[in-house]
Amino acid sequence: MKIVFMGTPDFAVESLEALDAAGHEIALVISQEDKAKGRKAIIEKTPVKQAAERLGLPVQSVHRLRTDEDCIRRIREIAPDFIVVAAFGQILPKEVLDIPRFGAINIHASLLPKYRGASPIQQAVLDGEEESGITTMLMAEGLDTGDILLQEKLPLDKKETADSLFQKLAELSRTCIVKTLEGLSKGEIHPAAQEDEKASLTGIIKKRDGFINWNREASYIERMVRAYTPWPNAVSILPNGKTFKIWQADAVNKPDEEMLSLGNIQREDIEHFLGENFKEEYIPKEGAGGLFCSKNKQKLFFSTGKSFLEITELQVEGKKRMAAPDFLRGYSGKTE
Repeated sequence: MKIVFMGTPDFAVESLEALDAAGHEIALVISQEDKAKGRKAIIEKTPVKQAAERLGLPVQSVHRLRTDEDCIRRIREIAPDFIVVAAFGQILPKEVLDIPRFGAINIHASLLPKYRGASPIQQAVLDGEEESGITTMLMAEGLDTGDILLQEKLPLDKKETADSLFQKLAELSRTCIVKTLEGLSKGEIHPAAQEDEKASLTGIIKKRDGFINWNREASYIERMVRAYTPWPNAVSILPNGKTFKIWQADAVNKPDEEMLSLGNIQREDIEHFLGENFKEEYIPKEGAGGLFCSKNKQKLFFSTGKSFLEITELQVEGKKRMAAPDFLRGYSGKTE
């Protein structure tokens, strides 16, 4: 099969490598533009572009495919059998969808029609789903609305993070896309319409989404910690006004041991941190937003709208990740 592949992040590299290893002719790889990263603003190639160059495949970067007439013309000249898309980051216009002989296939990281859109992996973890998977589908003009070709499922671990699920689904996508093309070529796969009434939509995650509302239940915040690892992280403010990220935590009922109060989050700190995104709902109600430690200073807790969140690993602004006992040895509250 002659293929034009479109993808950008690490997730898409697995399927690109699988298609190449399966012997398909990848006539062109298209990825988003290289971007500046880090404090030094060093321009870095996308993971897919790096992979394409490593595999010796022709690759082209685009700013906006919809308006890139040269790129669209190049795709037409190639006349591919399929366009395969994996986390490309742009919606393909109809004129591009109509080019391939057999259609455009999208590799999506959820069991459609659930979790259409940009952040299905994070949302599955945030919602406490017990399973996720990969869906291949024929692309339509709508967002992830095309007919389903193949689905492969996998169970989620109790402590699944977005990062770990990302890696598992990327690996699963390798076999899924190869099976899809093989099944289509043999006439063994027949497109099935999605049940739109069961659809749910996920949006683009923004940095502010990681700010914790301590009025939520501890179980939700614990899932939030895992859903937003490694980015944007679940973030909050200590009673001393410093921000911190939570890397690992557990939702617990009232701790068995006696606790010592280390203070509460301050309203002015929340207002300052959120700025124009401030909402009254982020101000902890009575009993929520309090920082506590065990009497032996080995365990760290935050009170929530229901139960407690035990924080086992955190990272205070300007410092490295550390375990709770290490944090408590150096924490001196508001006067720090």
